[in-house]
Amino acid sequence: MSGSFGEMGNLLKQAQKMQKAMDDARKELAESRVEGTAGGGAVTVIVDGDGQVEAVNITDEALADSNREILEGLVLAAVRDGLAKSARLRDERLAKVTGGLNLPGLM
Repeated sequence: MSGSFGEMGNLLKQAQKMQKAMDDARKELAESRVEGTAGGGAVTVIVDGDGQVEAVNITDEALADSNREILEGLVLAAVRDGLAKSARLRDERLAKVTGGLNLPGLM
């Protein structure tokens, strides 16, 4: 009987350890930034580890050389690139915590 209580204690310790690792991962992601680009750097966006776009930068050359549709396409492509990089960063960090197990809803 005492063996099952010991196992429960170990499970609780493992759960607490994973919770701390998840909290650390959330903090690290909130402080992380990735850069999405399009048009050879004509448009750049900064995205945080939570997938929030923080900044959009457009070079003077892109403003001068592009029409509205081209520029809108470059901005969209840069945002998609930044969001994809942010998602990869999140997935990589989560995999470190879970040991590669897919545990939905943790982040």
